[in-house]
Formats: sequence, C-alpha cells, structure tokens
Amino acid sequence: MILLIKLLLSHLIGDFVLQPDAWVRDKELRKQRSRKLYFHVLLHGVLAWLLVFDISFWLPAIIIVLTHFVIDLTKIRLQKAENRTIWFVLDQSLHVTVLVAIWIIYETPDLSIGALQYQNTLIVLTAALFLTSPSSTIIKTTISHWTPDTFYTVSSSLPDAGKFIGYLERVMVFTFILYGRWEAVGFLLAAKSVFRFGNLKESHDRKLTEYVLIGTLLSFGIAIAIALLSSALIGQPVE
Repeated sequence: MILLIKLLLSHLIGDFVLQPDAWVRDKELRKQRSRKLYFHVLLHGVLAWLLVFDISFWLPAIIIVLTHFVIDLTKIRLQKAENRTIWFVLDQSLHVTVLVAIWIIYETPDLSIGALQYQNTLIVLTAALFLTSPSSTIIKTTISHWTPDTFYTVSSSLPDAGKFIGYLERVMVFTFILYGRWEAVGFLLAAKSVFRFGNLKESHDRKLTEYVLIGTLLSFGIAIAIALLSSALIGQPVE
C-alpha cells in the first residue's frame, strides 16, 4: 500500500502542483511538438523514482513516462471544448489505473507497526495535497461549462484569493473530520455562506449565485469524501 500512496503522491505533484497553466496551454496548442509535454512526462518518471527511492524502480518509472505520454497526447489531440470534462476524468482514471497496475505487480505487503504508521502519515499527506490544487482543478473543470459571463468581469477581488480560500476550506474540513469535529464543519460552511452569499445577493445575478453555490457544495463534498476515505484507510473511526 505504501508504494501505491507514493505513486499517487508523485502523480498529484507532477500533474497539478508542478504543472503551470502555461504548460497546459502550450501542450494543447502545439500537441506532440510541445517541449512542455516531454518535460511533463519526464518529470512524472523522476518524481516516482525519487519518492519510491529505489534504484531498481527504474523500469516502472520508464513505464510511467511512456504511458503518461501516450495518455496525455491522446487527450490533447481528441479533447474539445464540449468534452473537456469527460477527457479530464478519463485522463486521470487511466493514469491512476497504470499506477495501480504497477503497485499490484511490484508491491510486497509490509504489515509491521512501523510500516503502518508510515503508511498512515503518507495517506494524510497525500489526501491533504489532493485537496489543494488537484481538487481545485477538478471543481473548475466540472463546472466550466456553467461559468457565467459576469464571472470574468469581477475585478474587485484579490488575485487568486478564491483559489487559496478553497485550499484552506477543504484542508480545514479534512482536519476537522479527522478529529471528529463535525460541528466545526457546519460552522465553517455557515460562516462562508454569510460572507459569500451576502455579496452575491447584492449583485442580483442568479446565474453567478448558482455557479458559486455549485462550486461551494462540490468543494465541501470533495473534502468530506476524502476525509471519510482517509479515516477508513487509516482505521480511525469518524464520530
């Protein structure tokens, strides 16, 4: 299980944390001629090899590079504006499938107490990382076709403030649930509703309000689901 968690962690870092939007645009524009595509897939192999920290893992690392290249190239060649969400889900599902297959082939289970404690730490760290940039990308992609025109004209907010608010709220929800503080989750949702939807009410824009509401519910829903899954994996009951 530790190997799988390391592979998933390397994937999250490579596909979201260390992949700037400029790289994504360059890949979609230049496709197989994009140098960023090759940098990106090589980065995945290097990250997997470094996190596993085993010289003999070079062959699976190469497999990760090659399969990632094929999957990404297929996506950017066939993806269109109207099916972007479908291809995002398919792309991530295929990457995870490859990592799971590598884990099944190469993992030797270690059920010692030390290994389980290390595994639990990796589970929490991977889940927390997933709730930042990866979750933000998932939410953005999922609701992209509902984005109202007025959303792009709002210039009174701080740069990237909404993104970091999302990071903080999901990590806080995750932490509260791991400690069994469900009342704190309710308080956080209520507090955000007061501030966020108070401003939206003044704008008199129903589409924008619905758009933000969908994003907020998705954000909290993802955080709750990941917290419950993490609790189940580490064997910690959620009160």
